[in-house]
Amino acid sequence: MKAAVVGAGYWGPNLTRNLVAQRSLDGVVVCDLDAAKLAKIKERFPSVETTQDLDAVLGNPEIEAVLLATPISTHGALGMKVLQAGKHLFVEKPLTSSAEEGRQLIAEAERQNRVLMVGHTFEFSPPVLAAKELLEAKELGDIFFISVMRVNLGLHQRDVSVIWDLVPHDFSILFYWLGESPNYVQAFGRDCIQKGIPDVAFLNLRFPSGIIANIEVAWLAPSKLRRTALVGEKKMLVYDDTENVEKLKIYDQGVDYKDPESFGEYQLSYRTGDIVSPRLANTEPLRMEIEHFLECVRTGATPKCDGHSGLRVVEALEAAETSLRTGKPVQLEGQILR
Repeated sequence: MKAAVVGAGYWGPNLTRNLVAQRSLDGVVVCDLDAAKLAKIKERFPSVETTQDLDAVLGNPEIEAVLLATPISTHGALGMKVLQAGKHLFVEKPLTSSAEEGRQLIAEAERQNRVLMVGHTFEFSPPVLAAKELLEAKELGDIFFISVMRVNLGLHQRDVSVIWDLVPHDFSILFYWLGESPNYVQAFGRDCIQKGIPDVAFLNLRFPSGIIANIEVAWLAPSKLRRTALVGEKKMLVYDDTENVEKLKIYDQGVDYKDPESFGEYQLSYRTGDIVSPRLANTEPLRMEIEHFLECVRTGATPKCDGHSGLRVVEALEAAETSLRTGKPVQLEGQILR
């Protein structure tokens, strides 16, 4: 079979690079309205076919899978066209720009019996996978709270806020790690550079288990930071994606509390132990993600990051935007995903 990438902008070339490396494919087609972008793709990947005609892509029976890397606002409409043409669909994060559009894509994929997958790339990242194993093994004990910082200087988007641009990464990671989605979202932010487009935001989340999380995202920061800290009753974990080698560190640190034996007495014992950085696989998350999608297309299996996974993230993003706009927290149902 052949696969097509629709959108040759920022992320499309990365998808193309990984598709070209797949021996299971008979060819790769890249579609974009911009001839200059297609020329760059052709120069970099001579074996790739290019076209400005989306209808030609959707009408080609050899193309069984389409990977969508267009602006977020187009995901719903273009994704629907792809599914209605009988193609399997991979959509870069987030799935859609609204929960309603996400539900429509899920329903259409089920109606057409086609694979629908969203690009939650970090769920294929070795440090994220290793952290998931530690959490499932209860190495950290019960999780108390999580602190996330994802900031850098740029890239300012013109059509979406920093929440829709950066937070999908952290929502997908947290929901995957914890096996639940939040039942409470509160967001604060500000549009510092472009009026009407918030470029810094602070989010507070509460999950059904009682875990709380704080997420800071910004396009306006003095340095690039990608840091997540999980504080548990036994140990603490720090995931820093900007580290070249030790992206994951486990701190054998904590506080032991002893119940008071008489009124006014209590004891806190502070524990400081080893810091361990586990060895991680040296694999590209995007390559693993693309291979997983194509395998699901071949076998009909349900993707790890299916439409429902994408919808949960979009619902939480909508809640955060509503809170940001109204200044009030938003209650969600919260789902146990285990």
